[in-house]
Amino acid sequence: MFDYKLLAALAAVIEQAGFERAAQVLGLSQSAVSQRIKLLEARVGQPVLMRVTPPAPTEIGRRLLNHVQQVRLLERDLQGQVPALDEGGLPERLRIALNADSLATWWAAAVGDFCASHRVLLDLVVEDQDVGLKRMRAGEVAGCVCASAKPVAGARSVALGAMRYRALASPAFIARHFPTGVSAAALAQVPAIVFGPDDLLQHRYLVALGVEGGFLHHLCPSSEGFVRLTAGGLGWGLVPEQQVQGELARGELVELLPGRPIDVPLYWHHWRNGGELLTELTRQLTRAAGRWLVPFS
Repeated sequence: MFDYKLLAALAAVIEQAGFERAAQVLGLSQSAVSQRIKLLEARVGQPVLMRVTPPAPTEIGRRLLNHVQQVRLLERDLQGQVPALDEGGLPERLRIALNADSLATWWAAAVGDFCASHRVLLDLVVEDQDVGLKRMRAGEVAGCVCASAKPVAGARSVALGAMRYRALASPAFIARHFPTGVSAAALAQVPAIVFGPDDLLQHRYLVALGVEGGFLHHLCPSSEGFVRLTAGGLGWGLVPEQQVQGELARGELVELLPGRPIDVPLYWHHWRNGGELLTELTRQLTRAAGRWLVPFS
């Protein structure tokens, strides 16, 4: 049988990105957490953590993390069916990975009522839509919004819709860099704004326009900051259209190539044995996403 105190220590170290914060969350000393990890490794006969910064799970560690997350959710279902097992009625905490643009636009409106009615606290991990699934694979999260349709082992994937992006820049940027008009080739010769090293959206956009190779760009790992840099004239960027309706209406941002948006498909991934709470959240997301996302083309 598993000793779930040991598994809880493993989950806390990964979720809190270190032993010190894990100890604070668990109400233990750092040495006690370290001892629990060592005992767990002795029980399974191999390392469950790679001692790097931040700590990362080994393959067996990922399997144990997946297991303990699903057990937590199934225990919540059982407490609802057998009230005597409820040890205090604390809200459930769901750890979910999603892309920054979803967080900045439709996510709060889609899940607000759900969190209130089901007494859920969210622990959100922000990742680019192209790489968020790695958090599921590592056993760090119970669900994930990302651009990949294929689920990891033990999980399900549900199509939500697509987020529409438009290539935008400020009037001053356009006047400075495109005095004779905007062209696909010219876009690659002027500064762009990219969310981070994993963000390949601008790359794909230029390739779709027939432009190969690299391009000049700023890195800005903030969805709100991305819009501000674009409006401030530092570069052009692909921005979710629903995020900048006001800026477009006021003329603070202008579309560079009208009629040439790019749609990014979004999928909701969740553990197959994640209990009724994840099932209800999945129903809520599939109902609500259509209000903000466009259908797949």
